[in-house]
Amino acid sequence: MKIAFVGKGGSGKTTLSSLFIRHLAANEAPVVAVDADINQHLGAALGLSEAEAAALPAMGAHLPLIKEYLRGTNPRIVSAETMIKTTPPGEGSRLLRVREDNPVYEACARPVRLDDGEVRLMATGPFTESDLGVACYHSKVGAVELCLNHLVDGPDEYVVVDMTAGSDSFASGLFTRFDMTFLVAEPTRKGVSVYRQYKEYARNFGVALKVVGNKVQGPDDLDFLREEVGEDLLVAVGHSDWVRAMEKGRPSRFELLEAENRMALQALQDAVDDSYAHRDRERYTRQMVHFHLRNAESWGNAKTGADLAAQVDPGFVLGEPLAV
Repeated sequence: MKIAFVGKGGSGKTTLSSLFIRHLAANEAPVVAVDADINQHLGAALGLSEAEAAALPAMGAHLPLIKEYLRGTNPRIVSAETMIKTTPPGEGSRLLRVREDNPVYEACARPVRLDDGEVRLMATGPFTESDLGVACYHSKVGAVELCLNHLVDGPDEYVVVDMTAGSDSFASGLFTRFDMTFLVAEPTRKGVSVYRQYKEYARNFGVALKVVGNKVQGPDDLDFLREEVGEDLLVAVGHSDWVRAMEKGRPSRFELLEAENRMALQALQDAVDDSYAHRDRERYTRQMVHFHLRNAESWGNAKTGADLAAQVDPGFVLGEPLAV
């Protein structure tokens, strides 16, 4: 199951995504965690030191390897250089699976040991001073999108992505790559305005969207969120001494997280697991192709010098049966 955490900067999405990852690990679920935010904080939220987080390999730096591996023997893709972030898989493409070992994970993922288990952590890589004037952040997030396009995952496997703030995911279709999107919103006018914007963008694409209220301090905050987002409000999270200690670098064992917050995390997992019954592989593949053709026409063909529409395999549908 593929899960995105989105929200405006400062909403607490990285904290909540890290708590959800810890919760899944405590439930002994296989997890691939991805830091796709331009500000790389997920590693620290999962307990890495500053040096350990800085040492994480950047997916963006390994984009040529990722493309070459995923291309496989797909005859519709003449070279890795002609692949762009939206290139869909087809017959002969190599697919990624959550539980396997492969060259992409070997190059880009690192194990992170938590109190109750271990997860794989991947990061796009920070936007550095050397990137200014020669690169854009889309090229880094593009590695995440390519991997999601080629990912085969089952109902008991989890890929949790801490997304970058802003509208980058709408330009390429990245926002349609998830079974469930959790929008973290504070009980403020600005917080709910981000929800309305995301809801409007995603309206025509069947995106499963739930709101997680954060920094909720009382009944008035909760009533405000209920009035503004209605039934999309799934849970609300209030003050947490455990989180405050974690943010100071002194977390206690995860089992000591407040009971009400553990229940909120379980509600998130239940919503994710329930969404599996509504998974539409044909629509998922169709949307992948839609955004690829749009990107090919607007910039991809000119950049690569190839007709990228020819990369589309009309008979291909991405789904679990391919995992045999």
